[in-house]
Amino acid sequence: MPSLKPLVFAVLLLLAPALAHADTPYVDVEKRLTAEQRRATGLDTLTPEQLGLLNRLLREQTEAEIATRPQPAPATAAATAVETERTRGPAQYIGLDDQPIVSRVKGPVSGWDEGTEFALENGQVWKVLKGHMKLREALQAPEVRVVPGVAGRWFLEVDEDLPKARVYRID
Repeated sequence: MPSLKPLVFAVLLLLAPALAHADTPYVDVEKRLTAEQRRATGLDTLTPEQLGLLNRLLREQTEAEIATRPQPAPATAAATAVETERTRGPAQYIGLDDQPIVSRVKGPVSGWDEGTEFALENGQVWKVLKGHMKLREALQAPEVRVVPGVAGRWFLEVDEDLPKARVYRID
């Protein structure tokens, strides 16, 4: 029976990027590789027992790496926003996994245009990047929601029935 060590090493090299970021359940090696990659690595020549052993070894290694990976300290939303603005610019804030921010605007709101700033009672200041709206009547210190969108975008919602303004945080 041929040694599995060279084959395991070759497969690990191919799978290293996936293993480095494996937070999802293990996927068998034969499902990760194309037919050409399986032929090139000799994976197609393995017996079912050898393939099962290889998958078990890789699964155990992946689980051990995940278990020993240091967990990042939770960042506050403000720290994440500041870091994001510094490294990628103001239009790419925190992702969709964030929760909407609910607060009140300090003062009246009669509408908005690009560049309008909204100071919220929670201390945040948001600036309109896109969108414009003129309200029929000014609202006095309305409750607003700043909701996350796709690709780090944020939208300010004065009323769920009105269009939202695309905003970014400037404080």
